[in-house]
Amino acid sequence: MLHKVNRRTLLKMLGYGVVASGAVVGAYGYGSRIETEWLQTERVTIPVKHLGSSFEGFKIVHLSDFHLYPHTQIEFIERVVRITNSLKPDLIALTGDYVSGYEVRNSEAIFELAPVLSTLSAKHGVFSVLGNHDHMTSKQVVIAGLKESGLPVLINDGVTLRRGQQTLYLAGLADGRRSHPDLSKALEKRPGHVPTILLIHEPDFADTYSSDGTISLQLSGHSHGGQIRLPGVGALALPRYGRKYDQGLYRVQDMWLYTTRGIGVTGPPIRINCRPEITEITLVRA
Repeated sequence: MLHKVNRRTLLKMLGYGVVASGAVVGAYGYGSRIETEWLQTERVTIPVKHLGSSFEGFKIVHLSDFHLYPHTQIEFIERVVRITNSLKPDLIALTGDYVSGYEVRNSEAIFELAPVLSTLSAKHGVFSVLGNHDHMTSKQVVIAGLKESGLPVLINDGVTLRRGQQTLYLAGLADGRRSHPDLSKALEKRPGHVPTILLIHEPDFADTYSSDGTISLQLSGHSHGGQIRLPGVGALALPRYGRKYDQGLYRVQDMWLYTTRGIGVTGPPIRINCRPEITEITLVRA
């Protein structure tokens, strides 16, 4: 049997509905038009065992998950580049997902993005690895675009960074979700047991790469921090291999891990309590 609702109660119910709908619309407008481009520079100091004295204060800027188009626009990336260069980093690390989506044609965006990224400036260079979206479109096209703009791509490979007689090793792995990362191969050029920084797109592989004490610091992206985070709850949704270490600094066994919230967005083009991030990491001697 249906119960009659008096006019005052009906109006109150309708009022609650209007308020709730307004809150949802307001939150979507804020999340899609304001926070998606409200850049935040996170500054982190990380102590590294056996770091040479000449690398004390070595500054790394970490960028990830650009996802150029359809939501992230090139003008926003240009602003990211300007801010990054103003930090005067020693090294810039790019950890994948330059493009978005599942179609090969989406990979063509790299030919607009890479020339902008090529204007990044660091004393010891700019190095990149690929992400799962780069594979889902066309990794060959993405690699070609990056290399055409002079951006080295580390796929199970590494480089030695030198300051005087002291060294630091940078290793980059193939994407852990869509390809075949090989740490042993990436470390083949390492000159002995020197402090080593590892670039891999997905953070949750830290449980694997922290196991033997070889890696000092892993840098990853992939999770976007969840894009929407609620107080006391955290991220509402996270991708595979980005669920355990979804944002910020972690100690995983004897290795540090930093997961950035990234630059762009995928899925619903909104961020709430999860601003896009430029990460400035300063290494100090432990």
